[in-house]
Amino acid sequence: MNSRPAGAGAVPAARGIRYDDLDAAHLARRLGASDVVLLGQTTSVLDVAHERGAALARAGTLILAEEQTAGRGRHGRHWHSPPGGGIWLALLLRPREAPLGGALAIRAGLAVVEALAACASALAPRLKWPNDVIVADRKAGGILCEARWSGERLGWVAVGVGLNVEGPPAPAVRDSAIALREVAPGLERLAVLEALVPRLVALGETPAELGKAERARFLALAWQPEGAADVIADLAPDGALLVRRPDGSLDRRTDAA
Repeated sequence: MNSRPAGAGAVPAARGIRYDDLDAAHLARRLGASDVVLLGQTTSVLDVAHERGAALARAGTLILAEEQTAGRGRHGRHWHSPPGGGIWLALLLRPREAPLGGALAIRAGLAVVEALAACASALAPRLKWPNDVIVADRKAGGILCEARWSGERLGWVAVGVGLNVEGPPAPAVRDSAIALREVAPGLERLAVLEALVPRLVALGETPAELGKAERARFLALAWQPEGAADVIADLAPDGALLVRRPDGSLDRRTDAA
């Protein structure tokens, strides 16, 4: 899990904001979230989740924004989050047991691809380790988990998910990115959220390590580019990837690499 400090400049929630014509209270009931914060524009939904976490917000608090001006991905990379057509969310979790290594990111990735498959089988989503959602061999979304600690005690985790639903992808990434509606015309953001949010909320009650069944699910859904020299061999309980090199040796890769 990433533990970098949250950025500044998150825009406070405004009264009267609606998301696909639903207000925050309605969405909370419909999605099974403890609370919903709706934003028109913000720096990053992860920033807002951390602010809420520090303010003692309940686990299951969901942040939804129409646009991020400084959305981020793994290792601080910029995440293109234009207004309209995308799902930019962060969910606040307070796990009883601190997840080991990248276990939570793997679980969140599985939750996303399984939710998308439930919405539209034509998507046939896959998960590129550790945090990319792949549809039709192109990137449709990503996951980023950030933890905040008080000494050795875990305070909370913010699970960020970005999904390009309507598109089109930005010109700079058009060759490698895809919008979900290109494969599943008519797919609605609310349908995705109804399938996804309960799965993410449930991650707060999972054990520290990935179990055998979870690792098997990842291996069944794992994506690699065609012709890759290194082949996925296994997934460790902490979410590290084990790949077999052309010379037959095993290489252990972690999310921090």
